[in-house]
Amino acid sequence: MDAQLISIHYSDPLWIAIAFVCGLTVKNFGLPPLVGFLFAGFVLNGLGAKDGEFLGILSDMGITLLLFSIGLKLKLSSLARPEVWGTATLHMGLVTLIFGILVMLLSYTSVPLFHGMEAETALLIAFAMTFSSTVFAVKVLDESGTNNALHGQTSIGVLVIQDIAAVIFIAVSMGKIPSLWTVTLILLIPMRFIFYKILDKVGHGELLILFGISMALIGADLFELVGMKGDVGALVFGMLLAKHSKSTELAKALLGFKELFLVGFFLSVGMTAMPSGTDVLIALLLMLFLPLKVAIYFGLFSLFNLRSNSAWRASLNLANYSEFGLIVGAIAVSSGWLAGEWLAILALILAFSFILSAPIISIRDSLYERWRTKMNRFERKNRLAGEEHLALSHIKAVVFGMGRMGVAAYNALEKNYAGNIAGVEVDRERATRLTQQGRNVYTGDVTNPDFWIRAPELHHDLEWVLLTLPNHQANMNSVLRLKEMGYQGRIAATAKHHDEEDELKALGVDHTFNIYTVAGLGFANELESFLSK
Repeated sequence: MDAQLISIHYSDPLWIAIAFVCGLTVKNFGLPPLVGFLFAGFVLNGLGAKDGEFLGILSDMGITLLLFSIGLKLKLSSLARPEVWGTATLHMGLVTLIFGILVMLLSYTSVPLFHGMEAETALLIAFAMTFSSTVFAVKVLDESGTNNALHGQTSIGVLVIQDIAAVIFIAVSMGKIPSLWTVTLILLIPMRFIFYKILDKVGHGELLILFGISMALIGADLFELVGMKGDVGALVFGMLLAKHSKSTELAKALLGFKELFLVGFFLSVGMTAMPSGTDVLIALLLMLFLPLKVAIYFGLFSLFNLRSNSAWRASLNLANYSEFGLIVGAIAVSSGWLAGEWLAILALILAFSFILSAPIISIRDSLYERWRTKMNRFERKNRLAGEEHLALSHIKAVVFGMGRMGVAAYNALEKNYAGNIAGVEVDRERATRLTQQGRNVYTGDVTNPDFWIRAPELHHDLEWVLLTLPNHQANMNSVLRLKEMGYQGRIAATAKHHDEEDELKALGVDHTFNIYTVAGLGFANELESFLSK
């Protein structure tokens, strides 16, 4: 590797520090830090700063690790579901056509850059606007702990299909035809068992992290060698490991590195091009198309039998423009198909869509409650697996989140609540597996208001609710949902930090379990019993 590629310019640490300050500032206003990183990029661009090689490498690494992490959580069977591939393909077609027509109508006005535009150019701009942001959606799902919820899995599946479409466009537009060696990639399928063996032996520390980064980079380089986009290689290598028992642990281990590297991506987006006042106005004009894009998502998700709230949540996960749209625009500009100003405009609508979507997602449930009656008109009678009605009127104790902590809690309570206990797990495959083992487990998302429509009698005789969800925010949202439903029984919840315990108790949780403290006490008690023998 050229030494210049790994050198750090003296200004790079300063840019990262400015990104930190901006990220912290917007976080205090309830926006995700990534909005601050974008804003930092625009400010630096306005000051004449240019991103160096180091930020470019960070950006590329961030996208590579992002797609690898998506692959770790993705199964091919999820892409084959009609609500995924059907929505993705129909949405891209409809949005390209409708947005293309709207852009063509603007070509008959005197608006700069639109006046006299040809149909091919209008369709190209519309195509770039069809994509939704993988980075934004994954961040939202990670923070809410709903990666494995139906709306989360559906959103990710749609994004993957969109990303594949973007990669195909990039390959065709760049004249990058895959080589004959591409067919050898099928050998990766049997080779995954070798990867499994290695993953079994790397342990749980730094070797696990190094293995994950190596696999992501090897996958990207291997696909580049055979004439395919490297990001697809990272995604495929992640999918090869998705069924391994340590895939979730590996994804968590890479989380911090992925988020660090993505800072470079957001800074680079903001520093891509300096927008003019006209560019800002055109970007704001195109932002008016975003509600229509979301409405089409909602209509298609409802058409494919998602409940109204799941369709609403999935649509809002995708309620933005995409970094892949920016990549498509960059290629179109470099190929002479679009004027150079469009690169700045696409960067602006990406940033504006993030700024608009972030606060809306934080109030999506209250908006749903307000518009529930109107949204329910779009529901179909058929129900997808995991959204059917549940008869749980006899349940007196329920465990939400059937991971290791949840299963342990379920086993402990089962002695006193035999026949009257249930577990609720957002991951359909895990819920099925636990049911086959003899436990009373259902698929559901307690943070979703529609869960209580599926199980309207659950809270009538309920005495105990145990929240062992993997994400603190998900536990918090679950408590709020229980209180809204009028639940008066006892609530216990797990936490990892003392400040999280304080936040849960402030919401009315009766008892909190700090999993690290409780684990230490359990070990001490067991050791004391052993020594007293």
